[in-house]
Amino acid sequence: MTKDFDYQQMITGELYFAPDIFPENSSLEGKKLAQKINNLPIENKEEIVALEKKLFGKTGNSIYVNPPLYVDYGRHVEIGDNFYANMDCVFLDVNKISIGDNVMVGPRVSFYTAGHPTDAEVRVKELEFGLPIVIEDNVWIGGSASILPGVTVGENSIVAAGAVVTKDVPNNTIVGGNPARVIRKIGEKDKEKWEKAMHDYHTAKKDK
Repeated sequence: MTKDFDYQQMITGELYFAPDIFPENSSLEGKKLAQKINNLPIENKEEIVALEKKLFGKTGNSIYVNPPLYVDYGRHVEIGDNFYANMDCVFLDVNKISIGDNVMVGPRVSFYTAGHPTDAEVRVKELEFGLPIVIEDNVWIGGSASILPGVTVGENSIVAAGAVVTKDVPNNTIVGGNPARVIRKIGEKDKEKWEKAMHDYHTAKKDK
């Protein structure tokens, strides 16, 4: 066998056996780089950002993931412009995690692409799989939320703190709970309320 069969199985969402992944495709380098980021003084923001851009497979111009952060590979994560994630986030990227532009992530949010068979006899053989996660543009994910394998969170949507997201989230929607369910749509009343609040803020600040 010349190609890395188990690595190819992993990144295509099929069953794989992690111990048989070739050393050159190991997750070790990503974990070491994350550890290096986590050990830096927090005031070294430029160095942290530079290493995060090296850690992730693709990034936009403006990103910041507040350490500590944790990855499996790191290189299977692709992030758009204007991304912020608070501390203690987990990117379990045995498959691809795609994050769009203008995404905000609260503390202790976990992105889990990894899954295990529901049949115990297969599961104890250490066979596992991973399914991609997609976070579209302008999404806000509240603290301690968990995004499970194969989930897409649609643009402009909000995932409430503590939610466990097991199914796709439609555009312009707020979801919450375990398992997460639709709370309501985001509409014109939201736009009017927050545009007025922003206008009042700028007016008050200008008058100071």
